[in-house]
Amino acid sequence: MTTILERTEHLHDRPGWDCRVCRQPWPCDNAKTNLLTEFRGFPSVLAIYLSGKMYDALGDLTSDGMPTPPDLYERFLSWARDH
Repeated sequence: MTTILERTEHLHDRPGWDCRVCRQPWPCDNAKTNLLTEFRGFPSVLAIYLSGKMYDALGDLTSDGMPTPPDLYERFLSWARDH
């Protein structure tokens, strides 16, 4: 018997950095909600985690000579500071 699990976790897909579930730029709204819940009470740890992800995304998104996306800070970090 084969069981197929539906992917419901909103994780990033490399190298494009879109959500594996909803295909929106990661972190998508669902991922943001999940991350805020997971790191509730530890905002500095969330900032460190997201900074690492932003660094990884920067490398992936510019690896083929493309310019740095102008929205990386807003996409990865600015929203987390507000909570």
